[in-house]
Amino acid sequence: MGKTLFDKIWDAHVIQNVEDGPTQLYIDRLYAHEVTSPQAFDTLRDKGLRVFRPEKIVAMPDHNIPSELPVADGGKKLKGEGCPSMAIDDPVGRKQVETLKRNCEEFGIRHFAMGTRDNGIIHVVGPEKGLSLPGMTIVCGDSHTSTHGAVGAIAMGIGTSEVAQVLASQCILQSKPKTMRINIEGQLPEGTTPKDVALYIMAQMTTSGATGYAVEYAGEVVRNMSMEGRLTLSNLSIEMGSRAGLIAPDETTFQYLKGREYAPKGADWDRAVEKWKELKSDDDAVFDKEVTYRAEDIAPRITYGTNPGAGIAIDGNIPTLDGLNEAEQAQLLAQLQYMQFQPGQKLEGTPVDYVFLGACTNGRIEDFRAFASVVKGRKKAPNVVAWLVPGSWLVRQQIIDEGIDRVLEEAGFELRLPSCSACLAMNADKVPAGKLAISTSNRNFVGRQGPGARTILASPLTVAASALTGVVTDIRKMRE
Repeated sequence: MGKTLFDKIWDAHVIQNVEDGPTQLYIDRLYAHEVTSPQAFDTLRDKGLRVFRPEKIVAMPDHNIPSELPVADGGKKLKGEGCPSMAIDDPVGRKQVETLKRNCEEFGIRHFAMGTRDNGIIHVVGPEKGLSLPGMTIVCGDSHTSTHGAVGAIAMGIGTSEVAQVLASQCILQSKPKTMRINIEGQLPEGTTPKDVALYIMAQMTTSGATGYAVEYAGEVVRNMSMEGRLTLSNLSIEMGSRAGLIAPDETTFQYLKGREYAPKGADWDRAVEKWKELKSDDDAVFDKEVTYRAEDIAPRITYGTNPGAGIAIDGNIPTLDGLNEAEQAQLLAQLQYMQFQPGQKLEGTPVDYVFLGACTNGRIEDFRAFASVVKGRKKAPNVVAWLVPGSWLVRQQIIDEGIDRVLEEAGFELRLPSCSACLAMNADKVPAGKLAISTSNRNFVGRQGPGARTILASPLTVAASALTGVVTDIRKMRE
């Protein structure tokens, strides 16, 4: 029997199988940020240990980084060279960022510091610099590490104690998950993006439907996706409960990675590509579960509740209580009470207060191109506060080099500095209590974008359309 892509990568990294226990798995790349790493470094100090292979580790702060433009440094005119004068007002966030810097200096770890050209959201910077490569095992103390699986790698979020394991040994103890393949076949309808595909799958699978599995995405739709689209799809794997989400590398992958800063060069590149071409599930590979969806069933999507799986087509209605048991009714009503919506309500046309373009889900250059294609020649609704935040300094430079910043400015938008920003409200970008945001980020949990804030998840196209009209807007109707 053939092997799945996941099995091939996993088996190549097994150091030891513990009888009736977890696998000792070698890790090719550890990413560390400021929130989950401090305790792991403290563990090493307590045990008198050094970092085993510091060259395999890359660290950067992202969660606490401010996105507001510092006027003293030229504000929006800043390009990809960074912004040395960036400062964090919140003492807790500032301490986390400073602690990461000190830990990297002490333990000899590569550190992409705040305000430098190398900095950005860790799940955006990794692939765009060629630090995440096909066939790798990649971990980070962050749930959306699954993003990196889009290049054909096993990428998993891990806990603080596991971060310490990798720092000390470059290995991790991990139970092998089951495998699932999700096929999306056909051609996507007009206005439907990879973000909509992910939101659709989550609504079908539910937020726990892939628990215990590593998911491989396949099918015509996935093969036709750009790398940015694949990164978005893999990013949201965790929202179904999946341990990892990966996509077999192909010519799209190779063209994206070729010439990247840390990717192989010259003859090493040629040898690597020949090896990477073997990273695909065998024709006779058997998955523990396999699901197929039809592309024509996927319309532009929005969420209505307080988990990413609570979603509908943008022109649809919130579910009613009909056919639900008592527990399901209570769960739906609790979500809708927080969101200030009603069962059966149509959300299209609902006024929005904030729009957010960014996060490790949709903070890449393709997302800004899509947003700009909608707002070009139009004007932002006056009632809307807009945060447009690139995922890295490289993305910001591309935005300026391509003239997208001018399109945004003419439409009434401001390009901010690279940061996680309003994805999780660990910095100054917090949506006020009761206000409704339509966001390209990955989670709509209670208080995720600020205490009491309400969040609708959507694609960059839908967010752009809504920013122009001031209400939840179907992009297809703007293009009629």
